[in-house]
Amino acid sequence: MFHSKHHSLTRALLFFLGHTPPLPSPSTKSYLLLLRPQARRHSTTSTPDDHHSFTVSYLTTKCGFSHEDALRANKRVRFDTPVKPDSVISFFEAHGFSLSQITTIMCKIPVVLTRDPIKAILPKFQFLASKGASPSEIVLMTTKSPGFLLRSLNHIVSFYELVRRFSPSDLKSAAYLTRCQSLSDVRVAQNVKMLLDEGLTNANIHHLLRTRPSLLSSADLKKTVEEVKQLGFDPSQSYFSVVLLTKRVITKSQWDAKVDVLKKWGWSEQDFSEAYRRHPQFMLRSKDKLNAVMSFWISNLGWDSSALRIRPVLFGYSLEKRLIPRAKVIKYLLSNGLMKKNASIITPLYLTEELFLKKCVTCFEEKDRSRLLTLYQGGC
Repeated sequence: MFHSKHHSLTRALLFFLGHTPPLPSPSTKSYLLLLRPQARRHSTTSTPDDHHSFTVSYLTTKCGFSHEDALRANKRVRFDTPVKPDSVISFFEAHGFSLSQITTIMCKIPVVLTRDPIKAILPKFQFLASKGASPSEIVLMTTKSPGFLLRSLNHIVSFYELVRRFSPSDLKSAAYLTRCQSLSDVRVAQNVKMLLDEGLTNANIHHLLRTRPSLLSSADLKKTVEEVKQLGFDPSQSYFSVVLLTKRVITKSQWDAKVDVLKKWGWSEQDFSEAYRRHPQFMLRSKDKLNAVMSFWISNLGWDSSALRIRPVLFGYSLEKRLIPRAKVIKYLLSNGLMKKNASIITPLYLTEELFLKKCVTCFEEKDRSRLLTLYQGGC
């Protein structure tokens, strides 16, 4: 999604660093000008009810909150003048955020309305720009995961340096740190060191950062590593992070329910263990998906479930978009002698769309080709 070309980096740096001029020109739309108070402070003492009514009114009229959202936000932040929130909104507008994007950010972290944008927000934008993010990319990252704005710059830099060891680029590392806003640097660093000591590769750790970064902040991650090792998986192998992921995100009751579904269709404990060792990701599929694939394979097609044990990756394919239409083609080829009886019925399911059509549809005579296309495209 991101491009870190030299000219993009230069343009981004100029954009953000150029927004802190010592003496803004009157003809230049500088957010420093917009930060000037729009209303005088009231010297009268305000009551909690005043805070409440002003905050809710401001959030609904200025930020576009619904009344319910404003009431929820009011539990997390209160202010009695528009000075600070106006300066924050003006700051975001000056940096290319739309009103809807600003509203999204305020809904997620309303407390940001009480922060000094120059001290609390700008340095983080400048940091992202220094790592190759363009202004538009920073807008998208911030809108999606604004929580990083509430962390200190030192915290962000520390986490970035940790992530960069395993990430392929500066920009991807910056993107990770905006998404991983709940991670504790201390615990993450400790867990990463533990995983490296256990023999996990950099690629394994990068996979965890990319797919489930919160796992790295787990308090009992070492216990899970030991459980996976006891199953016979080697920490130095590329699939170890996947196995680790399955053991962490699937509860015991969910795990047992999935195994029971497979056993219902004739699998033994050994069959399950073999499939899991071949492709542990298949256990990330829902119980209903496992059941649907088994039902289609055995009840509808009449095929041996051993093929699924040998190639459990098939559980990850879409029934409607791949398995059902391709199975129709395979059955037609077999019943009309266009495919050898001992030919693999699994191989056609793996092929790319282009290769499948070339080898299993368009290579035949017009009569069969027309029939096969109709079957493949959803006909009866």
